[in-house]
Amino acid sequence: MDRRLIECVANFSEGRDAAKVEAIAAAILDAPGIVLLDREMDADHNRSVLTFAGDPEAVAQAAFRGVGKAVALIDLTAHQGVHPRIGAADVVPFVPLEGVSLEDCVRIAERVASEIWKKLQVPVYLYEAAARRPDRVNLENIRRGQF
Repeated sequence: MDRRLIECVANFSEGRDAAKVEAIAAAILDAPGIVLLDREMDADHNRSVLTFAGDPEAVAQAAFRGVGKAVALIDLTAHQGVHPRIGAADVVPFVPLEGVSLEDCVRIAERVASEIWKKLQVPVYLYEAAARRPDRVNLENIRRGQF
């Protein structure tokens, strides 16, 4: 059986409150088969990066759970940090590791984005390989103006 493995390097707009970051990590780890590879918090930028991996379906589920928890916990109207951001979950990229193509990851990004919109009513901007418009390929263009 061929192994399928992807990684998600999710950036959340919280880097000062360890309890909130821990709650987001716990929501991610609630998805079966997920391994948390790295966790970084940066108080100056007020953002965290949680890197996790697993089967594509599990990673998609974990990403949605993490975004849902971030949306529930992070108030961007009170957020301050030196890094530009546009959401509680700022970027949620899917990266192919083994047995999965970049096109597969684009389809996962589209499906998770749709679920975030339908269930959380949070707008999502697809960028890089998943962009639907040329002006959204570069993340910097999307972040211009921020939240």
